[in-house]
Amino acid sequence: DETEQDQQDLRQRKAEIARCWIKYCLNLLQSAQKLLEDNIGELDPDRQLELKAQRKKEEDEKEKGRKKAVLFGTSDICDSVLAMEEKVSSVYPLDFQEAREIFLVGQNYVQEAKEFFQVDGYVTDHIEIVQDHSALFKVLAFFEEDYERRCKMHKRRIDMLEPIYADLNPQYYLLISRQLQFELADTYYEMMDLKVAIGNRLEELDSHTIKKINSLAQLSIKYYELFLDSLRNPDKVFPEELEEDVLRPAMVAKFHIARLYGKLITSDSKKQLENMQTSLEYYTFLVDYCEKYPNAVCAVETELELSKEMVGLLPTRMERLRAKLCPFI
Repeated sequence: DETEQDQQDLRQRKAEIARCWIKYCLNLLQSAQKLLEDNIGELDPDRQLELKAQRKKEEDEKEKGRKKAVLFGTSDICDSVLAMEEKVSSVYPLDFQEAREIFLVGQNYVQEAKEFFQVDGYVTDHIEIVQDHSALFKVLAFFEEDYERRCKMHKRRIDMLEPIYADLNPQYYLLISRQLQFELADTYYEMMDLKVAIGNRLEELDSHTIKKINSLAQLSIKYYELFLDSLRNPDKVFPEELEEDVLRPAMVAKFHIARLYGKLITSDSKKQLENMQTSLEYYTFLVDYCEKYPNAVCAVETELELSKEMVGLLPTRMERLRAKLCPFI
C-alpha cells in the first residue's frame, strides 16, 4: 500500500534527521571538551574563565548589532531567526549546566532515532545510536566536577553497552564487537580511576572501596583481554606485527592492563608480587614491540615513555618485596 510505504519512508527520514541532530550535539560537546581540557584530559578552570570572558565580550558586541536592527525595523525577523537557533545553538558549552542542556537535546533525539532503528532489522544502526548515547554521557561526565556523579554517568554507559555486547555474534559483527569490548574496558578503567581518586580522599581505604576498585579493575582487564583475543588468528596466536588500524587500541589495551594490575589492592604479598610480575610483562611487551617495529612509536609515544619508566622501576620494587617475603618463602 502506497500510503503505508510513504508513512514508513517519512518515519525513516525523521529518524535519520534525528541521527544528524545527535551527531551535531555530540560534536558540539566534544569540540568544547577539546577547548577546555588540560594535558591530562581534565577541565582547566583558568581556560574556562578565559573563554567565558571572551564569549561575554562577543555577546556584548552582538547586542549592539541587535540594537541597530531595532532602529531599522528588522527586529521581528531577527527574533524569529534567534528563536529557531536557540533550540540548539552553535555556541560551545563552557560549564556543566550548558553542556547538560545540549546533552538533553541529544538524548531526546536518541530516543526518537531508536524508535525507528530497532535492533530487529537495523542491528548496526541501532548499536551506533546506542554508542552515540554512550558518547554523550562520556562527554557530559567531563563537565561534571563531582567524582561520584561522574562515576554514575559511566555506569549508565556500561548498562546500555553490556546487554548489546552480550547479544552480539562476533562472527558476523567482528568490528562492532571489538569497538564495544574496547569501550566497555575503557569505561570500567575510567570508573576504577575515579574510585581510586575518591579513595585517596579518605583517611584510610575501607573494605567496600577496596572491593569496588578491584572489581572495576578486573572487569576492565576482562574486556581489554577479550579485545586483544579478538586479534588472534584461528590458531589463537597473537599477531607478530599489528595491522595499522588496531595498532594504537591494542597498545593502549596492553598499557592499561599493565597499569590495572598495578592498581589491584591485596594484603597478600605473594599475590602482589604476581600482579607486579604480570604488570611488568605487559609493560615489557610495549617496549619490545616498539624496539622491533620503530614505526609504532609515534602511535604510542606517551604510553611508551611511561612503560620504559615502569620497566626500569618495577624489578627493584619486586626485589624489595621479595626481600621482605624471604623468611616466609
